[in-house]
Parts: sequence; C-alpha cells; structure tokens
Amino acid sequence: MANFSTGDRKRKPKGDRRSTEISLVIRQTMEACILTHLMPRSQIDIYVQVLQADGGTRSACINAATLALADAGIPMRDLVTSCSSGYLNSTPLLDLNYLEDSAGGPDVTVGFLPKLDRVTLLQMDAKLPVDIVENVMQLAIEGCKAIATYIREVLLENTKQLEYRRGL
Repeated sequence: MANFSTGDRKRKPKGDRRSTEISLVIRQTMEACILTHLMPRSQIDIYVQVLQADGGTRSACINAATLALADAGIPMRDLVTSCSSGYLNSTPLLDLNYLEDSAGGPDVTVGFLPKLDRVTLLQMDAKLPVDIVENVMQLAIEGCKAIATYIREVLLENTKQLEYRRGL
C-alpha cells in the first residue's frame, strides 16, 4: 500500500499487518484458480500497489490480480472475483466504502468463481445471525458475478483491439 493511500500517512512502507494479510488473501484466492500443473517449473509473482484505500481494498486487489493474470494469458479454472458486503443500520450494503466499513457494522468479503459457482474466499469481521449472513453473502456473490461480467467484457474488448492492431 502506498504511503499516501489512506488518510493517515503510513510510516512503514512494507511489512505492516494489513499488507501482510492482503498478500496472504490474494495468494490463497489465486492458488484456488490458477492451473499451476500446466506450468510445472514456473513462478507467478503478483504485485499490487494500492494508491487509494477507501474500503474494499482486499476485493480490489483480487479483482486487479485476476484481470492482470487473464490479460497475461495465465491459465485459470475461472476468473476469480471478489466483493465485500456489509450490514449497517438494518440494511445490507454492497461494496462498502471507508466510512461504511469503519462504522463498525459487520462485513463479509467473498471471493467467487462464477462459472464454477464456487466460493474461494470468505472473511467475516463480526458476528451476524444466520439469516442475515445468507442475505449479505448472497449480495456479495451477486456483486462478484457482476464484476466477472465486466472483466470478461474488458478482456474481450482488449482482444478485439489487439486483433485490429495486428491487422493494420
């Protein structure tokens, strides 16, 4: 995370607890979708630089990494997308911003493989009744599906542009 990514300037440029947690989450989520057996002697390094941390940082990092890996042609089972949702003032919310996230309500971060209909990441920061967890989690999954659709559109448009340039 960049020193200027949050309202409070960070003193340690790397190695802080939040960056370590995000790195671990990205690694675990990506390992669930990358087809590593197709590249037995390869190493894939993923570097993500957060320029503005305004809530949903973990999800934004996972979505950026997915787009970068797909654009680079890394074989994956499916695009893994991530979205957070929360519950504030008796209302389920999708993609919490910093103010909503820091208001103290419970939130859930979900990593999802849309074509396989499989959850690869589930983090919940507070206790919630079961019926509310299901609603909040379903909201996050719907957000993940929408993000996957958008990422596929971006990749398709990028492919069309490359084919057009090659034809010139």
